[in-house]
Amino acid sequence: MAGLARVSKWKKTKHPGVRYREHPSRKNGVQKDRYFSIYYTRQGKRREEGLGWASEGWTAVKAALQRAEIKKAQLTGIGPQTLREQRAREEARRQQEEAKKEKKKLKSLTFEEVFESYFALAKTVKAEKSWKREQQLFQIWISKAIGSKPMVSILPLHIEEIKQHMQERGQSPRSIEYAIAVVRQVFNFAKSNSLFQGDSPTARVVKPKKDNRRVRFLTHEEAKQLLEALAVRSRDVHDMALLSLETGMRLGEIFSLTWNDLDLNKGKLILLDTKNGKTRTAYLTENTKKMLQMRRRSRAGDSVFCRNDGKPYRALSRTFERTVDDLGFNDGIEDARMKVVFHTLRHTYASWLVEKGVDLYTVKELLGHSTLQMTERYSHITEKTLRQAVKELEKDSRPL
Repeated sequence: MAGLARVSKWKKTKHPGVRYREHPSRKNGVQKDRYFSIYYTRQGKRREEGLGWASEGWTAVKAALQRAEIKKAQLTGIGPQTLREQRAREEARRQQEEAKKEKKKLKSLTFEEVFESYFALAKTVKAEKSWKREQQLFQIWISKAIGSKPMVSILPLHIEEIKQHMQERGQSPRSIEYAIAVVRQVFNFAKSNSLFQGDSPTARVVKPKKDNRRVRFLTHEEAKQLLEALAVRSRDVHDMALLSLETGMRLGEIFSLTWNDLDLNKGKLILLDTKNGKTRTAYLTENTKKMLQMRRRSRAGDSVFCRNDGKPYRALSRTFERTVDDLGFNDGIEDARMKVVFHTLRHTYASWLVEKGVDLYTVKELLGHSTLQMTERYSHITEKTLRQAVKELEKDSRPL
């Protein structure tokens, strides 16, 4: 209005308190465009407030009606008493209506609609194998159960139904847990993007119980066959396997082993920062002691086991897996707990100790378990040994 004031003067209308200026060039129909304003006295002071252009729909009559409405409010004390106050209330009302519409929209937002947005992002940040697995779980198990349901109406009961359905169809606990994780991630995505408020219904769903503990352990003959085959294929893998088999070390502990951790004179090694965060001592057999002495003479570097470039191992080569396959140890076995893997060697170490009559507490300390409960999986071997001892006693007993 500052530039307009220099070229156009205010002109009165026949309506009290209403006036206008003309635009220097712009027209509204055959006339020049007009900017309307109203003025009045409030609390002894003259006040003037601009309304808008004729091209925006304002007329002298409409301006007079607006002024009359404000004057009435000033007299009665009801309603906005200035144009600014009126506009502020209208803006607040507009925002309130928008909020109501948005809230209504969110109430009707379905799980499938949110999943589509979540999945579009997942494809850009996750590995192809991962997002394809999530897509499969959604299409087969999740979509039919809750896909069309509004997010706000999905309850823990609905997630339990997905879990139960998958269990009835023979899905593994791992697959069920994965499906629940997908639902949880979609709710987290919705919450972080202000599409959902509150807690995810998955928070109150009990995860399916799974027993993935290794059951299989090697016989002495199988262990001999495995070590002989590995010695031909890879000296490093053979030595790692021997160390695990005769000390119970985990593969990660073997990778982290340095020469400073060994005391070959005392036949022991110190394992620092193990899986449960504790330091423990492992005791060497004559076989492992001799193997380590030979490695020390032939290898340089800090790590006991390192690659040709001198860097420590971070993963086990497929030599172990191929050797096990060639020996047929896993032929016809579907249950993962019964398959021979590298960790089977640690399990075999513990099982052999129990077979020899070593008590579970001692086995617990040698394995570095944090609780005795973790070691009690070997109690069935103890029972087998005790039963065999009773049978030996029966041989010398006389019938009554």
